Amino acid sequence: EALLSAVPKPDPRQRRRQQRIVLEGDVADPANPPSGCYFHPRCRYATDRCKQEEPALRHLGNQHFAACHYAEELTLQGVAIG
Repeated sequence: EALLSAVPKPDPRQRRRQQRIVLEGDVADPANPPSGCYFHPRCRYATDRCKQEEPALRHLGNQHFAACHYAEELTLQGVAIG
């Protein structure tokens, strides 16, 4: 979601309306990864479950995969699966 929000829009009207998502927190240290989901320190949707339990990679259909406990429940800005 944050990566897609950083893509420049060619239409100036869209650029003015664009809301950029800025990640907070520190990037995980590969030599000392966090417990649970690797991305939970920077994920705006992370819960206690994410901090404790590593999510399994799951097939979501149409060649889409996700390792997120909430992949089927979340509707992400700029991301369409189908």
